[in-house]
Amino acid sequence: MTGNTGNTGNTGNTGNTGNTGNSGIIGGDGWFVSDRVDWPFVTRDYGGNELGTLRRTPPAHFGDRQWAANWNAWRVLHQMVANVPNWAATVDGDANFTAIRTYLTTHYDTQIDNLVLAARDERPDAMGPILSQDGEFFTDFMAVLTMRPGSHPRTFRVLHIASLIGSFAALYFKDKYDIPRPSQICPALLPPITVPGHASWPSGHSTQAHFMWRCIMRVLAGAGMAAADQAIYDADLSVLADVIARNREIAGVHYPKDSEGGARLAELLDTQIFTTTVDSSGTTIYAVKMFNDAITDAAGEWS
Repeated sequence: MTGNTGNTGNTGNTGNTGNTGNSGIIGGDGWFVSDRVDWPFVTRDYGGNELGTLRRTPPAHFGDRQWAANWNAWRVLHQMVANVPNWAATVDGDANFTAIRTYLTTHYDTQIDNLVLAARDERPDAMGPILSQDGEFFTDFMAVLTMRPGSHPRTFRVLHIASLIGSFAALYFKDKYDIPRPSQICPALLPPITVPGHASWPSGHSTQAHFMWRCIMRVLAGAGMAAADQAIYDADLSVLADVIARNREIAGVHYPKDSEGGARLAELLDTQIFTTTVDSSGTTIYAVKMFNDAITDAAGEWS
């Protein structure tokens, strides 16, 4: 079933939150319309018209508004891949990004020691968010922003775009460097959640959460929100991103340097994707125009 491909939207299974888009319709449980089996609505006779003759004029297009947030994100990703072909090489050339990975691969013991202490001292209290954020953490962001998919549909789209691009980028480097999971080195960590079926570094949750934070701050800045209010959201969302990443460490599925690498990757993605140039006629050319447009549209919900 092609709907299940939404799971690829997030390296930590948060792609499943594509379904949360339905919460903008009926309380998060999806859209279900009942009908009579013995006399279906579509077969009813309206004012003497022959059955089956009542039809709308076909619309010209499916329509941008009709794209669900999770599927719309793929449209933006396609444009990113086409228009920013050197993004991975640029990220990989960053000295800090490389240094984080190098430290990890030369200090596994130190990283594992940190996780052992986290499992002993922090895991019991963190089990709630560990379990909930393993499935999705869109709701955490929406709670901080006091929004719902139905109240801020354009902002919800931005969250999905940021999540998918963050997942895509993290998976690229996971594949390239193929770093083992902590529990492959120390099975006694016994993660309380399923260990994801891909390599460890960088953390997908960290990449996505930190990129979502950065994109939301672009939205709020574009809305002209007062600087003091922006600062509050900036502080809250940055802490949320850090906590989401840390919970994966406490669960034993990521090293601290995985989280750090994801945060750095998100920062580099932000500078790569939202670049602009000006052509000879003075027209601004956006690297990923669909993403810039999405940010602008979302900003309108906060002004």
